[in-house]
Amino acid sequence: MGQTIVKIEESWRKALQKEFDQPYFNTLIQFLKSEKNKGKTIYPPGPLIFNAFNTTPLSNLKVVILGQDPYIKPNQAMGLSFSVPKEIRTPPSLKNIYKELNTDLGLPIVNHGDLTAWANQGVFLLNAALTVEAGNSGAHLKKGWEQFTDAVIRLISEEREHIVFMLWGNFAKAKGELIDANKHLVLKAAHPSPLARGAYFGSKHFSQANTYLENKGLGAIDWTL
Repeated sequence: MGQTIVKIEESWRKALQKEFDQPYFNTLIQFLKSEKNKGKTIYPPGPLIFNAFNTTPLSNLKVVILGQDPYIKPNQAMGLSFSVPKEIRTPPSLKNIYKELNTDLGLPIVNHGDLTAWANQGVFLLNAALTVEAGNSGAHLKKGWEQFTDAVIRLISEEREHIVFMLWGNFAKAKGELIDANKHLVLKAAHPSPLARGAYFGSKHFSQANTYLENKGLGAIDWTL
């Protein structure tokens, strides 16, 4: 793996080997080491940085939900976009996702924010940057992570077919150019953040995803948590 050692699920490791061997990725790893050496706290903890990949192998993948970067408060970030551990208070954007699930599919609004059950079914919860500095949102953007995750999105588009991509907000929507819309379903909506003033509601992405997956014979996602 060149100079870079990454603990990541085997199918992803093989598919992304050439990215791990690129100079930019080694530079990214050195940046993270140097930040830690300066005493900065980085989220999520090291073993969870590639949690989305380790929980959702490439061959199992059905849906991609793209976030920007991890949560910045203690104990929130767990390596899955929008998700927080069960004991942590549900963040505002995720509360709005639950409201949409309730109106779209009639699912009850749960009192926790752990989305691991989705990831286990093939919902790839990918952030564009896989790390962040504590308390400093966006601090690790433009450090190499986007080059890596853009390559991941391209790989999924090229190697798989009939994947549902949910792109919420302008940052995620811009990634649509990496995806072949002729062989995948690309769904775009406003961001679920309260800052979007409710523009996300009514997008019905969850029911659209399941209809598409069922029509392709791939089986629906059980969005219940």
